Amino acid sequence: MEYNFRQIEKNWQEQWNQSGAYKVQNISPKPKYYVLDMFPYPSGAGLHVGHPLGYISSDIFARFKRLKGFNVLHPMGYDAFGLPAEQYAIENGVHPAVSTNSNIANFRRQLDNIGFCFDWSREIRTSDPGYYKWTQWIFLQLFNSFFDRNQQKAIPITELVTAFEKEGNKKHPIPNSQFEVPGCFHGSFNAAEWTAFDEFTQQSILMEYRLAFCGYGEVNWCEALGTVLANDEVVNGVSERGGHPVVKKKLRQWYLRITEYADRLLEGLDRIEFSDAMKEMQTNWIGKSYGAEIDFQVKSQLNKVNTLKVYTTRPDTIFGVDFMVVAPELEWVEDLKSDAQAAEVDAYIAYVKSRSDRERQAEKKISGCFTGAYAINPFNGREIPVWISEYVLAGYGTGAIMAVPCGDERDFKFAQHFNIPITNIIGDAFNGTEANATKEVQLSNSGFLDGTVMRDAMNLVLTRLEEMGIGKRKVNYRMRDAAFSRQRYWGEPFPIQWINGIAYPLKESELPLELPHIEKYGPGPEGEGPLANVPEWTARHLETNTMPGYAGSSWYFLRYMDPHNNQAFCDRKVSDYWGQVDLYIGGTEHAVGHLLYSRMWTKVLYDLGFIGFDEPYKKLVNQGMIQGSSRFVYRIRGTHQYVSAGLIDQYEVDKLHVDVNIVDGVELDTEAFTKWKPEFANATFILENGKYICATEVEKMSKSKFNTVNPDDLVEKYGADTFRMYEMFLGPVEQSKPWDTKGIEGVHRFLRKLWRLFYDEVKGKLWNNSKATDAELKVLHKTIRKIEEDTERFSFNTAVSAFMVCVNELSDLKCNKQEILEALLILLTPYAPHICEQLWHDLGHTTSILDASYPVFEEKYVKESAKEYPISINGKVRTSLSIDLSATQPEVEQIVLANEVVQKWVEGKEVRKFIYVPNKMINVVV
Repeated sequence: MEYNFRQIEKNWQEQWNQSGAYKVQNISPKPKYYVLDMFPYPSGAGLHVGHPLGYISSDIFARFKRLKGFNVLHPMGYDAFGLPAEQYAIENGVHPAVSTNSNIANFRRQLDNIGFCFDWSREIRTSDPGYYKWTQWIFLQLFNSFFDRNQQKAIPITELVTAFEKEGNKKHPIPNSQFEVPGCFHGSFNAAEWTAFDEFTQQSILMEYRLAFCGYGEVNWCEALGTVLANDEVVNGVSERGGHPVVKKKLRQWYLRITEYADRLLEGLDRIEFSDAMKEMQTNWIGKSYGAEIDFQVKSQLNKVNTLKVYTTRPDTIFGVDFMVVAPELEWVEDLKSDAQAAEVDAYIAYVKSRSDRERQAEKKISGCFTGAYAINPFNGREIPVWISEYVLAGYGTGAIMAVPCGDERDFKFAQHFNIPITNIIGDAFNGTEANATKEVQLSNSGFLDGTVMRDAMNLVLTRLEEMGIGKRKVNYRMRDAAFSRQRYWGEPFPIQWINGIAYPLKESELPLELPHIEKYGPGPEGEGPLANVPEWTARHLETNTMPGYAGSSWYFLRYMDPHNNQAFCDRKVSDYWGQVDLYIGGTEHAVGHLLYSRMWTKVLYDLGFIGFDEPYKKLVNQGMIQGSSRFVYRIRGTHQYVSAGLIDQYEVDKLHVDVNIVDGVELDTEAFTKWKPEFANATFILENGKYICATEVEKMSKSKFNTVNPDDLVEKYGADTFRMYEMFLGPVEQSKPWDTKGIEGVHRFLRKLWRLFYDEVKGKLWNNSKATDAELKVLHKTIRKIEEDTERFSFNTAVSAFMVCVNELSDLKCNKQEILEALLILLTPYAPHICEQLWHDLGHTTSILDASYPVFEEKYVKESAKEYPISINGKVRTSLSIDLSATQPEVEQIVLANEVVQKWVEGKEVRKFIYVPNKMINVVV
């Protein structure tokens, strides 16, 4: 019987689907295990072979846990809102709902073709009103809550109002110290003042506390796309998608007050299994630091700015400050610049506005501009020039820093570049009894101090700053509050109405607020979203921005638990049963944004009592990238002639990507090349040894590089089981590796060899019920131990190798025993489910192998009963013997001395000493 993988796989995929084989119940006596993939954005290009890597890994582990007796939740859905679908709609005249549904249908077909064990009855789509109703509901919980710094948790905003009515904001200072309350000193008010405020003032104050709040901020505005872009969507001052110009613009935006959760986000990292690299990335993004805010008096031509507030982690270096640097986009830079510097300052600010924060932080070139203003050092009265430079960001600290070239490399290079004098010797700061401390401070500035002395110097300066009323201790975070609105159509509408400048939440009974269906759309007036052009929308005074892509993905793991619940986003009993995601698999591109936002949303829902855990993901595995192996042809410049890679030194050539699917290894199919694109129809070739050889290079797999390989083609040619195992065989899951289709043949041969343990093409059925031998049981149990260990630690590549070794050894033993083969099939099921299900039923089983019990490793079968000993005569190894491990020393002596080779070397002489070291060696001394 032939191994007809196409028929086998199609048959079992249909049967599993019809029988609901992967449908899982929320209540079960079995222990639960939740396996989740970062769900995909369904692009029009569909899957290439790099995409399924993480899905196959999670599928193997989900199946493994099921066989081990767990109730496994393994769902799948689609991140269906976002900019790419909207842009595709604009460019191709297709409504994003239509293109998204079409792309999802293609993704589903491709995923099913690979044989994943997803419970499709739980499928979710973020663009489905039934789903985003609850995204809007959660937004309302954020809007109607504030972070109580005293309790360090989210509390309903109504409790804050009650506190204001009783005692004002004495116990709850306004988070934004820059916010001014009319008629109140430093934003502080009592109960009577609160009651006397009009509604607009009260709501404006509450907006400063809400976890989801509205404000004005600098954004990356792309006029051509009509939307705000995140920093990672801007490259070299243009949009990553389309290459359109991007400028900084101040717009009304929604934000999430994630900064209030900074400490809890840091603390939570100690309780979850993320890689050290991932934890470091999140820690650095949060960027917690300890230091001080210091006020410097300012001397400027306009005298409109009295003080310059800086944040520093080293206040003790104040004596070595040689210049100040201010973020160029701060509004009051206008009031700093002198007439002489105005033109230069304006030109520099225009340049910076075209740059994203990420580009500015990564920039190695030094740029900046002197404002014409000076700050005054409070300790020695020195005038310090104030500069602007793109390496200082408005969102970090106060947006201004004091630069100490003698202690900071970047400050030193800046000073050198602009010829700013550097103070290497610091003058007296204090007098009298503090002289010794001053010396310590001076040494600290010079970088000669560490540990206790430096801390003492810092505390000394901080104390004096506080006494002078110009400084205070400050904990700072690099992380900013998260921008939570986009000026585009294809996203979740905000459940907010604006009336007389006040944001009013919709009632829960009014949800979902559905996205109106419009055929054509463009940006609204003054940078508003496309919804501003919809009359029925604006007539209701509804918010015209929509939520960003990460809105739906911040909580989707919860909806999978209870996807059809119309009364709640997830029943509490259900979420208590499933709890945290036990295993989360996805790429590192979501390492910071998505994971931080999802962790914050989970903590808010926990604080408000909707779920019983405050971290969404217990363990995270980041799969590496399967890279493309690109192929290149060389065109002789200005011609239609193409020269083989080994001959290019003789010509002036252009290097062009070519479709890897028309290249066999490195040899180009020249006929297929001329048919590939019209521009190559007249191509002629200069060959080497009768062949056109392409150049190769490992790059990111992408459609633009023509190095993608469609998994559909490989599944058709080799089968889904082969494809699954080959993806794992390429290397460790966490590592990136290049794709090479040629190696897939070896894995396919392995599955055919497995089939031949069961069937002979001539004899037919081979298996029998004979009792397994010790040798066969040893091979099996050695494999059980290896596969179980490798699967538990996600070492799937070594597991595939172990299966190959096992099948080879069983073939050598001519083992066709059902006792052995059944256990092998169960072990292999997570990796190659189709062939295993088929052979399992061929063996006579009527229930699915999915419900079999995982084989139990037994040590007794792999224990060695004998050992091969090297036998030495007078210290020189002359032979070796296999001796039973239970043999006594007299028995060992008898066996060894009776051996013909030993007798030959002893030559009849008297044995003076017989040295036997169990498990090591034997030496005969004559």
